[in-house]
Amino acid sequence: MAPVDYNNLATVFRTLALEAGALIMEIYEAGEIDVRSKDDSSPVTAADEAADKHISAGLRKAFPDVALVTEEQSDSHTQDVSTFLIVDPLDGTKEFIKRRGEFTVNIALVENGVPTRGVVYAPAKNRMFYTDAAGNSVEEDGPFDTQTVGQTRAMKVTQPDNDSLVVVASKSHRDQATDDYIGKYAVKDMTSAGSSLKFCLVAAGEADIYPRLGRTMEWDTAAGHAVLAGAGGQVVRFDTHEPLTYGKPIFENPFFIAYAPGVDLKHPE
Repeated sequence: MAPVDYNNLATVFRTLALEAGALIMEIYEAGEIDVRSKDDSSPVTAADEAADKHISAGLRKAFPDVALVTEEQSDSHTQDVSTFLIVDPLDGTKEFIKRRGEFTVNIALVENGVPTRGVVYAPAKNRMFYTDAAGNSVEEDGPFDTQTVGQTRAMKVTQPDNDSLVVVASKSHRDQATDDYIGKYAVKDMTSAGSSLKFCLVAAGEADIYPRLGRTMEWDTAAGHAVLAGAGGQVVRFDTHEPLTYGKPIFENPFFIAYAPGVDLKHPE
């Protein structure tokens, strides 16, 4: 594979995310949302499919030599790859269906098992986070234009106070095991968010730690992981605290913890 042109990659990721977000918002604002179930019983809508079609076509045109993995194309899930593009065209479909607004477009590049570049765009929240050409994470202020980059601000994780932590957890997937683990920390404040926005809250210094004790797939996490890493954060396996790697069989993740490095991580029982 030829070396990746990171300048071009950043431009393509940003543009495709904005264009996909516009397609999603058309459906979001049009009225009743038609929901169907996939083979794994998870919901899918026309917005997922329209965004996936647009992003996939754009990535294949721009980077024809790089493998592509996307949630909505099950035939892409059987690949054995360590360097690839990975897409969740609409992360937080349940948030989308419930009209909570906390859904995101996610596009990432994984290199040798590590997410190195990514974009997370929340069109209903008017927030966009991405890695620039150098791999540093920024938040761009809206309104967004597909051709012209607006004002951006560098993102940096907190220097956490382990006696007073801010924890972010899932809105749709909170359970007793998660609460029990959070109970090991001295928590000042709890916040909840949908989709990959949880990674971005840690990356932006709005939270210190995000533990996930539940099933996720690599397309759910890769873009947020890249944004967090570009802001100085880390993502590790819940069980061993070793770095979370990508390109695993069927692209399934173990439980994990995303955090600002100053957090004194607690081990599970």
